[in-house]
Amino acid sequence: MVKIRLARKGRHELPFYRIVVADSRFARDGRYIEQVGTYDPAKGIAAAQINEEVALKWLVSGAQYSDTVKAILTSKGLIAKAKECKAKKGE
Repeated sequence: MVKIRLARKGRHELPFYRIVVADSRFARDGRYIEQVGTYDPAKGIAAAQINEEVALKWLVSGAQYSDTVKAILTSKGLIAKAKECKAKKGE
């Protein structure tokens, strides 16, 4: 199963995350399929950067997301866009 989740980078007590698409069997910080964006918890969810085209492509194709990534995608409005795209495909 393909998941959109966080991969931790940064140093001790200063985490920085990449938002990646990875097979669920891969390690958290290991191999991934594609990088979708970045998230710095010190700056907050609003400052997260996401490549919308790539994220929508994976969401429409059925990728699942972690809880934190869900919050980020919801704040950017991408989950709603993905549902609209799925509805258009179904017509």
